[in-house]
Amino acid sequence: MTFGFASSPAASLSTPTSSASRVLEPAEWAAAGIPLLRNPREVVSGLHVRHRPRPSTAVVAVLDPDERLCASASFTRRSAVPADGWMFRNALLSQLRRVIPHDLRRRTPVRTAVLLYCREGDARWTEEDGAWMWGLRDACTLHGLRCGAYITLTHDGWQVLGEGRGGRRPNAHSEPEPFATADAPPPAPRTGGPVSEVLRRAAAR
Repeated sequence: MTFGFASSPAASLSTPTSSASRVLEPAEWAAAGIPLLRNPREVVSGLHVRHRPRPSTAVVAVLDPDERLCASASFTRRSAVPADGWMFRNALLSQLRRVIPHDLRRRTPVRTAVLLYCREGDARWTEEDGAWMWGLRDACTLHGLRCGAYITLTHDGWQVLGEGRGGRRPNAHSEPEPFATADAPPPAPRTGGPVSEVLRRAAAR
């Protein structure tokens, strides 16, 4: 799914006057104790196949404790919308509410939300990234989720910010792998036929 978002009159009335506090610096993000992904390449490839993001596309995904995908949604950031963590938080929260129930009744979050953002430019941190980080952290708190990884997808490839892990593919302009290639389990050993019968008899001797 692809959605745009823009501020409503009601939202603009309650928007704080300064956006300086709605951007997380890399050091703040690193100190926040964000849980590491066990297999970031698998998560990135899976989201890339499902949503086919292009620059200015955000993909928010919820993972269970075993890092299996519970739900995900994608939407496009309109160029007219400023890089503001409060606005990004509202957009992310709207998508989360659309695709999965909240976990606010739990004392401790068990599911984790991660954000993949496809953008132009190189892999270095930008103020826009800091606004997405702030928005993800706040949206997770309001939806009862753990705040997980923030991943950028650029022409250089993908990178988990704050961890130093990344790869060249997929990237912002690469075509997704077919589902059959990306998600299919390894083929089971073939059984039956004359060759199998010969091997069975040889093993029985």
